[in-house]
Amino acid sequence: MRRVYLDNNATTPVEPAVLDAMLPFFSTDFGNASSIHSYGQRCRGAVETARSQVAALLGAKPAEIIFTSGGTEGDNAAIFGVVTAAPGEKKHVITTKIEHNAVINVCQELQRRGVEVTFVPVNREGIVDPADIRAALRPETVLISVMYANNELGTVQPIEEIGRVAAEADVYFHTDAVQAAGKLPIDVEKLSVDLCAISGHKLNAPKGVGALYIRPGTHLHPHTFGGRHERGRRPGTENVPGIVGLGKACELAQKWIVEDGPRVAELRDRLQSALLTQVPEARANGARAPRTPNTANITFFHIEGESLVIALDMRGLACSTGAACSSGAVEPSHVLTAVGMPPEEARASIRFSLGHNTAADDVDFAISVIPGAIEKLRELSPTWKKAVAVQ
Repeated sequence: MRRVYLDNNATTPVEPAVLDAMLPFFSTDFGNASSIHSYGQRCRGAVETARSQVAALLGAKPAEIIFTSGGTEGDNAAIFGVVTAAPGEKKHVITTKIEHNAVINVCQELQRRGVEVTFVPVNREGIVDPADIRAALRPETVLISVMYANNELGTVQPIEEIGRVAAEADVYFHTDAVQAAGKLPIDVEKLSVDLCAISGHKLNAPKGVGALYIRPGTHLHPHTFGGRHERGRRPGTENVPGIVGLGKACELAQKWIVEDGPRVAELRDRLQSALLTQVPEARANGARAPRTPNTANITFFHIEGESLVIALDMRGLACSTGAACSSGAVEPSHVLTAVGMPPEEARASIRFSLGHNTAADDVDFAISVIPGAIEKLRELSPTWKKAVAVQ
């Protein structure tokens, strides 16, 4: 059976050039990057090269980058770190209702610890209004956290405008850029962000490695304790192979954003247009807002999204109903309900996320199998039968 993968927002395959860069550091160059002998120093040099590669992707300086285990750790380190380091007993954080669970759950934990959190709403397309961020500011606000691009809709937030709001208020600004890195240009100086988290496995590097940009002068309390690794910001022996892979992936991504982004966007648009044309009672979500070039989220009314994912997988096509970390959740997507969808529509929505390796015939294959799978499921749907009878 032919298999096509359209779930790149969940994870991506490791690029061959990335794997090739990593391989020596599993065997030949296996040293501890903190050791002073030649084995260690070869690894230290590789780590610092990767730091420069990551910094180049983010428009940062190498000294402003620390390595983490991924986006979740980066978000936790940024949010907990700022809030813990902030003076005073009364503290307030601003975020949005459509953040990834790596931010939402951190903020809910802060609430349990007595920190006040404002979850700012978004519009029907999944975009937050910077004016609403400004209106939520209080004298005790210590942090604003708004994701760069949403993992389910692909919608891109007005980060530069929010950065100006934060700068004018002298409040730290963190962005979860996990879904933006490798897809959109990022310039932390232009965006006025103080903290920016990315994850390797979302941009063709391995799982278990990520990075956090920290603007100089940012007061950040460490969330783990141990050695003086990563300039005292993040203890623990460095994952040298993973870090090397992340660096190489960031180097490749700088080229792909420019050269391959338009091609992927064209394929995404072709897939979305064909499905909306061939499948009755379907709606694209977030399509009127700026989006990452690879993401389409479509509601196919009168079906259960998870049933469609399973049916398509049996036909050789991998996609998802939303965030992989929420797979199997009883509740509908918090992102889709936040944009105003009733639960039954949220549960009928599918995310297709293309990648650097997605080819035109992959999209053609998807277009050939999706309408038939939906038709089969609707034959079993009582709400579809009622809708057809009314027509």
